[in-house]
Amino acid sequence: MASELARDHGSAVSSGRRSHGSVSRRSWASTSFREVWSNQGDVFHRSGRADQEDEEELKWAAIERLPTIDRLRRGMLKHVLDNGNVGYEEIDVTNLGRLDKKKIMENILKIAEQDNEKFLQRLRDRTNRVGIEIPKVEVRFEHLSVEGDAYVGTRALPTLLNSSMNAIEGILGLIKLFPSKKRVVKILHDVSGIVKPSRMTLLLGPPGSGKTTFLQALAGRTDKDLRVSGRITYCGHEFSEFFPQRTCAYISQHDLHNGEMTVRETLDFSGRCLGVGTRYELLAELSRREKESGITPDPEIDTFMKATALAGQETSLFTDYILKVSLFLLVTYFSNNTRSLQLVLTKKLKQLLGLDICADILVGDEMRRGISGGQKKRLTTGEMLVGPAKVFFMDEISTGLDSSTTFQIVQFMRQMVHTMDSTMTISLLQPAPETFDLFDDIILLSDGQIVYQGPRENALEFFESVGFKCPERKGVADFLQEVISGKDQEQYWFRQNENYRYISASEFSDYFRSYQIGQNLSEELRIPYDRSKTHAAALVKKKYGISNWELFNACFAREWLLMKRNSALYIFKTSQLTIMSIIAMTIFLRTEMKHGRLQDGGKFYGALFFSLINVMFNGMTELAMTILRLPVFFKQRDALLHPAWAFSLPIWVLRIPVSLIESGLWIILTYYTIGFAPAASRFFRQLLALFSVHQMALSLFRFIAALGRTQIVASTLGTFTLLLVFVLGGFIVAKDDIEPWMIWGYYISPMMYGQNAIAINEFLDERWSAPNIDPRIPEPTVGKALLKARGMFTEEYWYWICIGALLGFSLLFNILFIAALTFLNPFGDSKSIILEDDDKQGSKKQPILDTMGSTELSSAFTTPMLKGSKDKELCILQINHCILLIYMLMLQQIPIWWRWYYWGSPVAWTIYGLVTSQVGDRTSLVEVPGEAHMSVQMYLKTRLGFEYDFLGAVVVAHIGFVLLFLFVFAYGIKCLNFQTR
Repeated sequence: MASELARDHGSAVSSGRRSHGSVSRRSWASTSFREVWSNQGDVFHRSGRADQEDEEELKWAAIERLPTIDRLRRGMLKHVLDNGNVGYEEIDVTNLGRLDKKKIMENILKIAEQDNEKFLQRLRDRTNRVGIEIPKVEVRFEHLSVEGDAYVGTRALPTLLNSSMNAIEGILGLIKLFPSKKRVVKILHDVSGIVKPSRMTLLLGPPGSGKTTFLQALAGRTDKDLRVSGRITYCGHEFSEFFPQRTCAYISQHDLHNGEMTVRETLDFSGRCLGVGTRYELLAELSRREKESGITPDPEIDTFMKATALAGQETSLFTDYILKVSLFLLVTYFSNNTRSLQLVLTKKLKQLLGLDICADILVGDEMRRGISGGQKKRLTTGEMLVGPAKVFFMDEISTGLDSSTTFQIVQFMRQMVHTMDSTMTISLLQPAPETFDLFDDIILLSDGQIVYQGPRENALEFFESVGFKCPERKGVADFLQEVISGKDQEQYWFRQNENYRYISASEFSDYFRSYQIGQNLSEELRIPYDRSKTHAAALVKKKYGISNWELFNACFAREWLLMKRNSALYIFKTSQLTIMSIIAMTIFLRTEMKHGRLQDGGKFYGALFFSLINVMFNGMTELAMTILRLPVFFKQRDALLHPAWAFSLPIWVLRIPVSLIESGLWIILTYYTIGFAPAASRFFRQLLALFSVHQMALSLFRFIAALGRTQIVASTLGTFTLLLVFVLGGFIVAKDDIEPWMIWGYYISPMMYGQNAIAINEFLDERWSAPNIDPRIPEPTVGKALLKARGMFTEEYWYWICIGALLGFSLLFNILFIAALTFLNPFGDSKSIILEDDDKQGSKKQPILDTMGSTELSSAFTTPMLKGSKDKELCILQINHCILLIYMLMLQQIPIWWRWYYWGSPVAWTIYGLVTSQVGDRTSLVEVPGEAHMSVQMYLKTRLGFEYDFLGAVVVAHIGFVLLFLFVFAYGIKCLNFQTR
């Protein structure tokens, strides 16, 4: 970089020896006649202006004597004194406050529309004065073709039949038993051309012509499902020699932003992650040359360049610049809609200078009111402009904007391109004539082929040479798009002596190759780009703009901000957990919880399991929150703002105190009120166990969200995973009842370790050390007998093994979460190949669900055994009884003050109907430990309160619940609105 900037420095120094301060000093001879007579007491006294300039020179001299690092951090800020004079104060650009930034922007951009071009020219003049060359990038594409495979016709529709057939064909195609019916769809056909720096290029073409794919290909972001051939180079360099995502900025037509962040915060985060590129090296070389040449820089320009050249700042002055430039665009937008609103805004702008109009307003989303659609579009553009990119590809940036606002945006881009030698291609659908005239070059695409590429002024000449003429009152942009259309082409045929015939896109492309501009372009492409002319700072060869630690800090600060903005969600979760803990402590009330006997273990098992599933389910909100964040993450990941680990680690770290608070709240409210083991050590050990379970649950749901990537797929995967984890967790199905070929599932179930940890902690306490009197269980104490009966571990050290396993699962799921975010891409919008992949996943789930539904469940103590029989009735009774155990307590065991909830719960009625309809009328005898034998029907009636004759009421209750929920749903969508302003 230094050697490149030093090129031709000698000639620049010799021609540039002048000082800003020396030529600006006023002598007595230049003093006006009025000033002489107004200071008769001392005619030879120096003017106040000269004193101010002397003071300014002294301050500059002090700055110049500082070491290089300190000198690049000090600047001069102009301000008006109380007496009306203008003074300068020395400031630290690394610690600029809001007021300092406001003063700087006031000085350089008083009126954004008029002063922006002058400001950019002042920046360029400073570098030209000392002979520093601005990096330029020329983009070439030769014989570029893009194609993909897709279903066509009715097979491309996402119907159930098509999805099923696509899945079957895909599976058979993998093993080469069935040929694929997908057809090759060519998007771009052998296109070649050059996008030159310092010239703004307009990409025109009808919808479906391949504009988006063309821009993505030039930016190096083509969909991985597409096949790309040909050659794309930046200054003669292939994509493998640098990072195109950092060298260029691709601005999508989709506006993806975090709705909880303000416009300023969004721009600050983007600028912080993108870094400053080579601005700091440029500023250091610039300062060195100016010092050698004796040149005093413009203090306003110097301060701005220094403030925007420092990497890692939480807030950037460049953000204020983008917001200031957007000021006039905002006024124009509103003036075209509401005149009275424009007057109000203009008055407000005079007070706030435009920075607070939309800068500190939340971006908003579907449920949160924020900025308008036009402002989001400008934010999408500005998000990439704050970075150091030198090439810009903008896709349909005018969507949702009126023609006047589009004109202002393009005008600003034109100023930046011509002044700073940027390379820019903008795709617009129907630009207005005044917007069209701002462009230098045009690329006209049709059916994946380039019809014309060259100067804007020569476009009409080319089509006239083919036989088509644009009417006088017709917009050129509209003519160019209609002349390549089969429906509108004929009206522009002007050769009266020749019969009209339709000219296709391929014929237009052939005509262009033989046209003079096309021939010149071909000749230029034949000569390879001289790589030795490439500026050292033109191409970015560093993957990320800032260091790993700064990336982590930036993402950590953003995650903390989002957590504060979503504080209502965490308050709701805490309130929900508090309510559930109150319910738990009143159901499993300490006075009703006897201990020390085998028959007392069932209720404690229920209380422990209820605690476990509440803490685990409380982490399921992580799935929805992660899904909402993924679109923005994928956009920023592909733009190389930050890697997946920088996004994931702050979430993991900041969820640790959340887990501790929620787990601690549950334990504090329920532990002693339920009547668990009273020792303090047991209290903290259960807290540690539930904390580990909560951390595991959060990481599991995050991983599922990254794997599913959409709300529907992730919810399906989450439900399936929960069912699998619950079944193999050791409570619904005891370890000894799991088939040997499925025992591996028991050991990989995270809930098994959580269930064992809290059960061991409770039942190995001294109060459960009474001798075991049940000869069927060979354990010395009641506590160990209760553990052994459920197939759980009976040794104290297994508690710590389970805690280690839970923390290990948390680490594993977080690593898998990072891996999924790193290697997986979002699902496509409407591509059949993507839908086919989804259906393959769905087709693999059903057999697993069927297998899980047919698993035989059992319970050790509360389930009676059929006398001398291996009848399947035992399995049915055990299955349904264990479903009741999920409901924790039988009707007779529920405190009387909560039984109203039992009868008001749809789940209770469903379990009642399932059990009674299956075995409610059976008269087979069952063996009840410690009691006389009784029939199944009598057991259900006396123990569970289930009566076979009550089935009619159960059916009526279900119909009533359906009607009730239908009414609530209809009322909700009609009367409730949860959008916030």
